[in-house]
Amino acid sequence: MIESGNPVPEMGIKLVTDTGTEDTTTQTLFGQGKSVMFTVPGAFTPTCHVNHLPGFVANAAKLRAAGVERIVCASVNDHHVMKSWAEASGALQDVAFLADGNGSLAEAMGLAKDLSQFGMGTRFARAAMIIDNGVVTAVFVEDGPGVNSSGAPAILMALEAA
Repeated sequence: MIESGNPVPEMGIKLVTDTGTEDTTTQTLFGQGKSVMFTVPGAFTPTCHVNHLPGFVANAAKLRAAGVERIVCASVNDHHVMKSWAEASGALQDVAFLADGNGSLAEAMGLAKDLSQFGMGTRFARAAMIIDNGVVTAVFVEDGPGVNSSGAPAILMALEAA
């Protein structure tokens, strides 16, 4: 699993922002400045849609005040689903959506989780991380259901403590 001090794996990604969908790389996205990336098992899934994403939207101004330049939500969904979720949630002004359609980034980060028993296949584990100039400086992986250590309040506390 990715740890503090590890670089974000370099690979091509699809990113959904308020300006549209684009092909880019993790290096381009995370290579400069401070980012918070949170990973969710699936767009529109109850906990992700009702608890995880809204916390980051509600705390976007506080995260920016703490030095975060970009907030990124990643999920193993295609870019069409991520675009629909971004639009439906009204989060595009505050959050960029990383579509990891094949789960390649989840696998490379060691955050792939087999949710086949729920009919979801391999997905991202629920987690969040602080990334500074392409290097992970803190990782928070949920060890049970719900949003606790990977939610926006926990990330704010970590940023303030640093």
